[in-house]
Amino acid sequence: MRNSITRIVFLFTGVLGTTLLLALTPPAAASHPSDTPQAQNPPAHTPWRLAYYEGGPHGNYHDYLEATIQGLMALGWIEQAELPSSEADARTLWDWLAQNAKSQYLTFLSDAYYSADWEQQSREKIRTDIIERMNRRKDIDLVFAMGTWAGQDLANNRHHTPVFVLSASDPIQSGIIKSAEDSGYDHVFARVSPQRYEKQLRVFHEAVGFKRLGVAYENSVDGRAYAALENIEKVAEENRFKVVSCYTLSDIPDNSKAVESVLSCIDKLAPEVDALYITMQGGVNEHSIPKIVKIANKHKLPTFSQLGSEEVKYGVLMSMSRPDFESVGDYLASCLGQVINGASPRALKQLFEEKTNISLNLKTAEVIGIYLRADWLAAADEIYREIQVPD
Repeated sequence: MRNSITRIVFLFTGVLGTTLLLALTPPAAASHPSDTPQAQNPPAHTPWRLAYYEGGPHGNYHDYLEATIQGLMALGWIEQAELPSSEADARTLWDWLAQNAKSQYLTFLSDAYYSADWEQQSREKIRTDIIERMNRRKDIDLVFAMGTWAGQDLANNRHHTPVFVLSASDPIQSGIIKSAEDSGYDHVFARVSPQRYEKQLRVFHEAVGFKRLGVAYENSVDGRAYAALENIEKVAEENRFKVVSCYTLSDIPDNSKAVESVLSCIDKLAPEVDALYITMQGGVNEHSIPKIVKIANKHKLPTFSQLGSEEVKYGVLMSMSRPDFESVGDYLASCLGQVINGASPRALKQLFEEKTNISLNLKTAEVIGIYLRADWLAAADEIYREIQVPD
C-alpha cells in the first residue's frame, strides 16, 4: 500500500498557500524554567508520580501519549528505549511504561490508569475516586487527562494536582479552560488549537463551493464541541452556506449503536445536501468509514474528514493531514519538563498550532466526478490514488 500515496513538496505561495500554512508556536517563553533535568537545580521532589485518565478508548489518546513519552526521552527525563508497537492502545503503552520506563524523575503508576469506557456511571465513580485519591492519599503528582470527559472532570478546584489535558477537541467550547491564554486554574494546562477546524471548513468550501453542508453529530454539549459546531456555524455565516444537521449517538458503551446512528444520519443527509463534513465521534471509525464513503459516493457528494488523512486513505475526498504528533509531543514534553522544574501549569503557553497540509483522494474525486484544480494538487502534501480497505 506504500506506493498508493504521493508526497509533494509544498512551494505554493498564493492565496491558497496563505490559507493552508499555520504558524508553529514556540512551546514556552524564554523566562520559563528549563524543560530539561538540571543537575545544579534538581526538582523539589522526585520521582513525579504520574496517572492517566480517559473517558474511553480512542486512537488519538495513544498517539498523544506515545509522542509525549518520546519527547520526554529526547529531553532526558526518561532513558531512551523502544516503545511497544504503534498499533498498541494507550492501556498497553501505560502498562509497559509502569513496568519498563527507566527514570529517576518520573514513575508511571501501575494502579493509576483510569478509563470510564464511555459509561456515564463509571465516569462519575472514577471522577470521585481519583479526586479523593489526590486529596487524601496524595500519591499522584500529575495526571494526563485524555479527551473532553477527563478534562471536564479534573479542570476544577476540587483538587490542586497538576493536570495536563490532551486531545480534547475544543477545550474552550467544552468548558475545560477559560481561554487559549488562560486555563483559569493554577494547576491546569490544556493544549489548544483554536483555528484548526475553521481552516478546515474554509479550505473545503473554497475547493468545492457547496451550498448545503451535511453534519452528523451528537446533540450534546460534548458532541457539539467534538464536531466544532461553533466553528462550522461561524464559517457558514461568513460564506453563506446552510448547515443541515442530523443527530447521532457518540460516547456510549455500545459502539455498534453509535455506528448505526451515524450511518442512519448519513443516509438521511445524503439526498438533502451537496457536501458532507465527517466529524469526530464514537460512530466514525475505520469500520464505519467505508460504509460512509459508499453512501456519499453513491450520491456524488464531496466529503471532508475532520480527523485527518487516515480517513482520506479509506475514501473520504479530502482533509487536513493528521496532527504532526512528533512536534506536538516535543511541545507537550517541554511543557511538562518546565512544570517539573517549578513552572505553574497555568503560566504555560497553551496555544500550539502545528503545520498542517491538505490530503486528497484522487480515486474518490474520479468516482464522484469532481474536478480538482491544479493548484489544489500542487498544494497537497498527501495524495491517495486508490480507496484502501481497512485491515
